[in-house]
Amino acid sequence: MPPEQDADFVYYMEDVLDLYHEPYDESCPVICFDESSKALRGHERDPLPGGPGAVARVDHRYKRNGKQRLYISTEPLTGWVNVEITEKRRTTEWIDRMVELAGVHYPDADRIRVVMDQLNTHKPAAFYQFFPPDQAHAYLDRFEFHYTPKRGSWLNIAEIEIGVPKRQCLDRRIYHAATLHAEVAAWQKRRNETSRPIDWQFTTDDARIKLRQLYPVEFEENLQIQS
Repeated sequence: MPPEQDADFVYYMEDVLDLYHEPYDESCPVICFDESSKALRGHERDPLPGGPGAVARVDHRYKRNGKQRLYISTEPLTGWVNVEITEKRRTTEWIDRMVELAGVHYPDADRIRVVMDQLNTHKPAAFYQFFPPDQAHAYLDRFEFHYTPKRGSWLNIAEIEIGVPKRQCLDRRIYHAATLHAEVAAWQKRRNETSRPIDWQFTTDDARIKLRQLYPVEFEENLQIQS
C-alpha cells in the first residue's frame, strides 16, 4: 500500500483497538456490527443419508430461491448478539438496524459506539435522507461510529461472531426464507442464553510490534525527527 493508505489503515486500526480496551460502561455500550448473506438453495434430488459404511451424499445440482441478507449486532463485553434478516442490502436497511439499536435494544444509553466496516451503505449522513433534521440530529447525537480499515475487517468482532451461525446452523442448503428465519432465531436464543463476554487480547501496543510493517514511518526515524 502507498504510505498514505498505510497511515489510513493504522489510524482506523488503532482507533478500534483502543475502543475494545475501554472498560465496560452501560451508558456507552460498544456494539460491533456486520453484514453477510445466505443464498437460498434447495435439493433437486433428495440427498442420501449416511449409514454404516456409507457417507451422506448430496447432489451437486440445486434449485435457487434468491438470497437473504443477515445483519448481526453484538456487544463483546456482555456477549449479547442480535441477528436481523432482510431481502435487500440498502442504506435504509442499515438505518433500520441503527434505529433498533437506539430505540429497542439500548433506549437508555447516552451514546452507542458502533464498530463497522466502510461499506457504502454505512453512511451517518443518510439519517438526514430518512428523518427530519431535528430527529436525524438527535439520532446522530447518540451514535459514535468507529470504522475498521479497508482490508482490515478482521478487526470487527461481529465478523468473527457471524461465522458462528454459519458453522452451527447455516452450513447446509436452506430453500425457504421462513426456515432461515427460524434457524437463526433458534441459534440466537441459544447463543444469548449461554453468552459469554469476548476477551479481545490484541492491543495497539501489539499492533505496533507485530504489524510494524504497516506503519509508514519507522519508530526510530520518528524519534530522531522529534529530537
